[in-house]
Amino acid sequence: MTSKVMYEFKRKLEELEKYKGRGTELITLYIPPGKNIADVANQLRSELSQAENIKSKQTRVHVIAGLEAILQRLKMFKKPPEHGMVIVSGVVEINGKEKHITEIIVPPEPVPLYKYHCDSKFYLDPLKEMLKDKKLYGLIVLDRREATIGLLRGKRIEVLAYTTSMVPGKHRQGGQSSVRFERLRQIAIHEFYKKVGEKASEAFLQYKDELLGILIGGPSPTKEEFYKGEYLHHELQKKVIGLFDVGYTDESGLYELVEKAEDALQELDLIREKKLMNRFLKEVVKDGLAAYGEEEVRRYLTLGAVDTLLLSEDLRLERVRYRCPMCGVEKEITVRDETKKKVVCEKDGTEMEEVDRKDVVLELSELAEQSGAKVEILSTESEEGAMLLNAFGGIAAILRFKPQ
Repeated sequence: MTSKVMYEFKRKLEELEKYKGRGTELITLYIPPGKNIADVANQLRSELSQAENIKSKQTRVHVIAGLEAILQRLKMFKKPPEHGMVIVSGVVEINGKEKHITEIIVPPEPVPLYKYHCDSKFYLDPLKEMLKDKKLYGLIVLDRREATIGLLRGKRIEVLAYTTSMVPGKHRQGGQSSVRFERLRQIAIHEFYKKVGEKASEAFLQYKDELLGILIGGPSPTKEEFYKGEYLHHELQKKVIGLFDVGYTDESGLYELVEKAEDALQELDLIREKKLMNRFLKEVVKDGLAAYGEEEVRRYLTLGAVDTLLLSEDLRLERVRYRCPMCGVEKEITVRDETKKKVVCEKDGTEMEEVDRKDVVLELSELAEQSGAKVEILSTESEEGAMLLNAFGGIAAILRFKPQ
């Protein structure tokens, strides 16, 4: 799955979510892979005959039109696509005008259910679930004094539990023999590890089918003792993917653990985004192979000088092309999402007409792909992704070379 595919999918859902119908007249049809298209068409014909009984004339007309439009689209398919499909149809308001839309969405994951739904808005919840980052890792940091248990969910770290120990220090208190003291200390350590294992097992077992792995951090030999002692539930013990040296065992230790586990989690977006932004920032600091801001990055793209294009998934800009109806001259400008702008021809003062409008992320991605540049779309959930949007306007590039 490329980030561009997920970005387009997310933007499509955002667009559909804005639409409202006047009554329960917006139709959403979920067709899972393997569903018989003829069966679906038969049900829609049944719905069509029932729609004749809707009391409101407007709702009746719109629902019938929506069902007929979907039936027409279904004729294009002998069977659903590999992941199934979702068809939406209905009369919506766009820029103050009513318009009938019918769209087919082929999602990035298999459609999980068969459902026909009529409401004043499109039913998108199962599709929105597909946008959630599914990567989930368990985190444990501990020494003999304290332990913190957490989750790395996508790019967010969540603290689930914290506990402290009653393990005495290494210096024995008056009168106790060193052997007896050490034995009591080892018992206390064992009891503490047992408590940490129980708390971690309680926290993680509910996620055991989703967990991709568990990371354990702490000083030596604590983390090794905990792991080798198999204090975790046996199903979780099998999911431990690495032990890492960390200096902190409170909440900050969880963040340190994720950083130290970089090699084990190379595919994780959090680490990938951090590496990309660190590489970009190094070039910015030395005034090297880096560019940012739409105008500058666009220029380097046209020159074929971009190695990696960095874009924020929360960038909400559109590239609009205008044409003068009198002299035919064209002009392109970038505007905020859905902004309507009055543009006047510099030649003859005539108001120019909007010809075309494209999402800037997709438009710049296409430019980058034409020159062989890599495209990375960063989320704002990570610190690095937020920095790209807030400090660099959401558009940046690592260059192959810097044209003179």
